[in-house]
Amino acid sequence: MKRIFLILLAATLLNQSVLFGEDVTVSKPQKTDYVRAYYFHGDFRCLNCHKIEQYSKEAVDRYFAREIASGELEYKVINIDKKGNGHFAEDYKLYTKSLVISKIKDGREVEYKNLEKVWNYLGDKEAFYNYVKEEVTKFLEENK
Repeated sequence: MKRIFLILLAATLLNQSVLFGEDVTVSKPQKTDYVRAYYFHGDFRCLNCHKIEQYSKEAVDRYFAREIASGELEYKVINIDKKGNGHFAEDYKLYTKSLVISKIKDGREVEYKNLEKVWNYLGDKEAFYNYVKEEVTKFLEENK
């Protein structure tokens, strides 16, 4: 019983960013020209919201590990209900949990796209991955 408790405690501590709504950044950009993938959520999160975050992270990890490592791509998870983050809802015209791709040139955002179709692909993980891969690839290619 004690062992199970310790395992659950460790898992909870590892996932404290989800539990406490902290923002998570997978990489820090090392360049002034790069692409940022944001997953935006609020305090209330349903099963599908968690699934979108999971699939988004998995797609980025699967297809863009080199770009993450080189600083060409940054992946961030942002809780828009957290103090100071409310502007993102207005900046990106968010009305639900969203995956947004942003192009940064000379340190300034010049273009973004809300990948609204992620909701359409929740029932098909591979289609979801391919959609994210195609959209992120377009932004990375345009940023070279």
